[in-house]
Amino acid sequence: MTTQGRAATETGDEPLDLAGQELVSDPFTSYAHIREREQMTRGCVRGVDPMWVATRHDDIRTIMSDPGFTIDAAAVPGASVAHRTEQTWQARGMYSGHEKYLRAGIFDSDGSDHRRLRGLVAAAFSPRRVGALRPRIEAIAADLLDQLPDHAENGVVDLIEHFARPLPITVICELIAVPEADRDRWRDRSAALAAGACGEELGDALAGMVADAHVLIELHTAAPGGDLISELLAPHHRDRLSTDELVSLITNLVVAGHITTVNLIANGTEALLTHPDQLALLREDPTLMPHAVDELMRYCGPVVRALPRYATRDTTVGATPVRAGEAVLPIVSAANRDPAAFTDPDRLDLGRTRRSREPHLGFGYGAHRCLGAHLAQEEAAVALAALFNRVPDLQLAVDPGSLQRGTNPLNWHMKDLPVRLGPRTARGRPAVAAAELRPAPDRRRRGNRCSVPPVRGCRPEP
Repeated sequence: MTTQGRAATETGDEPLDLAGQELVSDPFTSYAHIREREQMTRGCVRGVDPMWVATRHDDIRTIMSDPGFTIDAAAVPGASVAHRTEQTWQARGMYSGHEKYLRAGIFDSDGSDHRRLRGLVAAAFSPRRVGALRPRIEAIAADLLDQLPDHAENGVVDLIEHFARPLPITVICELIAVPEADRDRWRDRSAALAAGACGEELGDALAGMVADAHVLIELHTAAPGGDLISELLAPHHRDRLSTDELVSLITNLVVAGHITTVNLIANGTEALLTHPDQLALLREDPTLMPHAVDELMRYCGPVVRALPRYATRDTTVGATPVRAGEAVLPIVSAANRDPAAFTDPDRLDLGRTRRSREPHLGFGYGAHRCLGAHLAQEEAAVALAALFNRVPDLQLAVDPGSLQRGTNPLNWHMKDLPVRLGPRTARGRPAVAAAELRPAPDRRRRGNRCSVPPVRGCRPEP
């Protein structure tokens, strides 16, 4: 029996069902009750050994940054520790043999291996490199908004399917030069993973992505270009990266490189439409946009929980003893609404970080902070500014309470987002009023696409 399983038996506690409907549909409220009641509790998912569940902001920051915790189960000295992430994917339907890609991945490595893998790709996601991508992100957003009315029926369109999803998947596929003919396949497979697919659907999606990653490697080996994968295949990098590590890196970049952004754009749009006072503030002052994106990631961010960490020695989290080898699961959505860390945490306040620094954990913390955080922030800022410029009368097409949430307990997301475009939806150049997010004249794009306003100050500091 593993250390975590033995501990659960000894306490006699019934672990929290982490896939329970209330936790999945409204993690902010449901985990708040747990956060207020006890510092840490025990939780489990079918097919996965029990874990400690951390819900408080300071505890999770400690777990994410303390060298006494590792993200690599195999790095726990002198203990047989079940790899909870591997168990999760196996329970969902991952085919035998694909575990090696989890173990080879940047997300499940620590120490020198993690620094090596992260160092190979970190420059591609730096604020400077992401800033250079902004004109292309603007152009993609403009093209999608040009097409949006064509997808509408009686003025109603699914914003996820036709805007929030294709924008970031196009950006990441261009970054690693996925052939355009293959992009729909990558998008559909990664969407299946994010939506919580199980069984054969999950197994086929993972196997297909692995096979496509091998094909992509062969393609760029034979005909290298100026993309990230070709750069990693260059002789000065190739001897530092195994094929399994490169396959894992490609699949992780595609999935993690757009899923969070898809749902941040969708959740953020829904939040702004249901908080018209905050949307009005943003229209009046477009320089709020970087703060708005930051606050939306805190208030309605899609990341419910981070990867488990494993104690490398006997320790405590707050007043809770944690033994060597025990797993602790950080609940990010609970930490981001913790009243001990945030003033009035259940209120959407786009100016929150302009007035004071209350750092959320939506992109993680410490050595494993999200590699693509700058890219996600830039894409969300461009998408939201362009959307509300082009569609000034945008409204939800259904009651907010009837929006259907997905069943994946890792991500808080909607299955679709039906919106009504309104009579002032602009084709080509946007028609905006004085108080709306206006494009600056020196950055205006001429022609048959929209003018996307520059969001001053949106690029995070290095």
